[in-house]
Amino acid sequence: MIRKSGSITNKIPPLAAFGVILGLWFLLTGAGWVPSYMLPSPVSVVTAFIHDFPTLMYHSGTTLLEAFYGLIIGVAFAFIMATLMDRHETLNRALYPVMVVTQTIPTVAIAPILVLWMGFGMAPKITLVVITTFFPIAVSLLDGYKSVDADAVNLLKTMGASPWQIFYHVKFPSALPQFFSGLKVSASYAIVGAVIAEWLGGFEGLGVYMTRVRKAYAFDKMFAVIILIVIISLLLMAVVNLMGSAVMPWLKAGRSGRSS
Repeated sequence: MIRKSGSITNKIPPLAAFGVILGLWFLLTGAGWVPSYMLPSPVSVVTAFIHDFPTLMYHSGTTLLEAFYGLIIGVAFAFIMATLMDRHETLNRALYPVMVVTQTIPTVAIAPILVLWMGFGMAPKITLVVITTFFPIAVSLLDGYKSVDADAVNLLKTMGASPWQIFYHVKFPSALPQFFSGLKVSASYAIVGAVIAEWLGGFEGLGVYMTRVRKAYAFDKMFAVIILIVIISLLLMAVVNLMGSAVMPWLKAGRSGRSS
């Protein structure tokens, strides 16, 4: 009962913050302080969302597909690179600065080059998602590998364990919490990366739809797309949380033990 009331109490501040933001939005648009062509009212946005829901779902299917493919490739690439960099210190010193430099380049600057090289299909969108999602996962894994218990590693070494056995039984399980933290960030980045790439050309996708409604000055529909992107990103983060709870049940059991 105490745990349930604590959970409800923790949800009050964010709900209150959203309520304040929504109230200010209603006030600014209802009082006419901000023109409707600059900031449509919440009612107009909800109406546009409901009216264009089939179209939004159609375009979101393409964006989700691009984000999914890019995220899967980014996770695989990050896992391979982080594992190799952890295994070979020279490789880590050589590649880590390069990884950091790649993240200083804005995705908006990379997207036109990818479209120029790969055309207007899904390839440049997936590539941009890979670039966007690779870094958080790779860095999270590297930090997880470094946070492993040295005594556990030394114990396995004295027992004659191979580097692969040490990795499988100690290093990778220890890095899982950091991995899912990075995956949560990358899951939200994947949608944003796909939408940014779609802005610069394409035939389907939420970014393409946003470009069309922006040119038509239908800002209520544009806000509807933004809300849908936020909802999709939150749902993806929730899925990652569920995956983390399923893969690491010992963390949930530990939290339950501390709270009791």
